[in-house]
Amino acid sequence: MGVFPYPWRGILAFSVVASYTLVSYQPHWWKLHFTGNFICAWLLQTLAYTVWQVILWPKFFSPLRSLPQPPGDSWWNGHFKKILAEPSGIPMREWIDVVPNDGVMRYLGMGNSERVLVTGPKALSEVLVTKNYHFEKPPALRFNIGRVLGVGVLLAEGDEHKIQRKNLMPAFAFRHVKDLYPVFWRKTREVVRAMSKDILADAASQPISPDAEKSQKTAVIEVGNWASRVTLDIIGIAGLGRDFGAIKDPKSELNETYRKVFMPSKQAQILNFLGQLLPEWVLTKLPVKRNDDINAASQYIRSVCRDLIQEKKRKLAVGKETDHDILSVALESGGFSDEDLVDQLMTFLAAGHETTASSMTWAIYILSRYPLVQERLRQEIREHLPSVDLDTDITSLDIDRMPYLNAVCNEVLRYYAPVPVTIREAAQDTDILGHKIPKGVRVILAPWATNFDKSLWGPDAHEFNPDRWMPTSIDDKRAASGGASSNYAFMTFLHGPRSCIGQAFAKAEFACILAGWVGRFEFELKNKEEADEKKVLIKGGITARPSKGMYVHATVVDGW
Repeated sequence: MGVFPYPWRGILAFSVVASYTLVSYQPHWWKLHFTGNFICAWLLQTLAYTVWQVILWPKFFSPLRSLPQPPGDSWWNGHFKKILAEPSGIPMREWIDVVPNDGVMRYLGMGNSERVLVTGPKALSEVLVTKNYHFEKPPALRFNIGRVLGVGVLLAEGDEHKIQRKNLMPAFAFRHVKDLYPVFWRKTREVVRAMSKDILADAASQPISPDAEKSQKTAVIEVGNWASRVTLDIIGIAGLGRDFGAIKDPKSELNETYRKVFMPSKQAQILNFLGQLLPEWVLTKLPVKRNDDINAASQYIRSVCRDLIQEKKRKLAVGKETDHDILSVALESGGFSDEDLVDQLMTFLAAGHETTASSMTWAIYILSRYPLVQERLRQEIREHLPSVDLDTDITSLDIDRMPYLNAVCNEVLRYYAPVPVTIREAAQDTDILGHKIPKGVRVILAPWATNFDKSLWGPDAHEFNPDRWMPTSIDDKRAASGGASSNYAFMTFLHGPRSCIGQAFAKAEFACILAGWVGRFEFELKNKEEADEKKVLIKGGITARPSKGMYVHATVVDGW
C-alpha cells in the first residue's frame, strides 16, 4: 500500500500500549497524559520508520541497491521529480538508452520507494512467462482501476485468473475473430458516413476561403470523440450483443459516462497521488466530486451489464439460438456467477473500447505528421476495399492482403502503445536474472520504453517507420517482427499467460476502422506546433491520450 508499506496498524497499536503503560506507571517527572503520550509515541515511531524507509533501507540495506540506477536522483525523493514532470514511460525510455544494464535496473520513486525496471528479453520472459504468477498487480491499483473496469480477467490473479481466461478464450479464438470482420466494417461504414455528414455540414456553414473547393469539404474534428463512439458500438455488438448507438447519439448515457471518467482532471491527478499515501478505504471516502463521479459511473455501468446478462439469459431460456459474443461464450461456459459476469463485462466494455480509441487517436495524429505515409496508405486501401458508400462487407482476407495497412497499424501500436507502463508487485520473495526481488517491491514493465529500445530495434528505434514491417522478399521473415531481435521487443500487448486476451480482436478492429477513415478522409493537424511531439501534452490514466484532445482538419476525399 502506498509509497512504502507503512505499518499503520502496528504503530497505532504500539502507541496505544505505550501510552497506557506510561500513564499507569509514569515517573513523577513525566507530566503527559494519555493523549500526549499517544501523540509522542506515534510521532517518534513514524519518524523512525520514515528515516528507515526513505534513507537507511534504500541507501544501505536493500538487496536492490547494487542494481544499475539512473543518475539525477535526489537524496530523499529519488527520481520522482522527473517521473512527475514527463509522460508515463518517457523517463524509462531515456534510461534504457543511457544506463548500462543486463535487463534489470532500479530507480527510486516518491519517498525513495524502490522500483525495478525490467528491460531485456530474458528478464521480461521471466516476469511475463516463467514466473508470471510471482508478480501481481498492486492491490491499490487493482482497487482504483477496478472501480471502473470491474475485477474481471484483466485484474484477476493466480488460479482465479487461470480459470477466467480459460473460460473466456473461445470468444477470442482466431476463427471467431475472423467472423467479426463484417461487424467491424459495418460500424466503420456507419461512423464514416456520420463523420462525412458532420464535416460537410460544418464546412457549408463556414465562410468561403480562397481554396473554395477544398474548404467546402473540410472541417475540424476531435478524433478521440469519434474513435470512442465507434469502438464503444463495436464492443457492444461483438462483445455483448447490443448496439449502444453511440455513433448515432453522441449524448448517449453510456458514452457520456465513459467520457466523464476517462477525462483528465486535476482532482483525478490529486487522487492518484493520494493513492500512494492513503489506504483505499480512506481514499474512496474523501468528499470530492471525482469520487462521486466514479461511484455514479460504476453503479450505472454495473446496471447496464446486469440488464445485458438478464436479457441474454431470457433468450437462452426460451430456446433462442445463442450468439458468439463474449457474453454468450461466458454464459455457456457455466464458470461465472452473475456478479462475476458483471465484472467481466465491465472489463471488456471499458478496456475494449478505450484502448482501440487511443490507438485511433494516435494513428490520425502520426499520419497527419507524415502525409506521404497517409497518401500511400490511402492508395492501397482504395485499391483493395469497397467504398464505404456501398453496403458491402469485407473479410479478414481483404485486410490481410494489404501489407502497408498492417505495417502502419503495427508501427502505430509500437510507437504509441495504448498503455505506456504496466505495474506489477512481487507477491513473494523471488528473483529476476538472479537478482533478489523482495516481496512487495514494485516491478515496472514499460512498453513506451521497450518498444523504443535501440538494442532491440536498431538505431532507428525512435523513428516512425512503417516500412520496418514490410517484407522485402518472399523469404523475409524479419518483417513479421518489425526487424526486432526478439519478440519481447514489442510489448504493446505484453506476453505469456497475462498477455492481452483481446489482441487479435483489437488489431482487426483497429485495421478496419483505420482503413475506413483514411480511405475517405485526408487529415492535417489543426495546431501546427503539435508536429513536434514534445508539444503534445499527454494525460495519464488507463491509456495515454492527448490531454486537450486531438483536433485535426478532416477533408472528405472524393473518388471512393
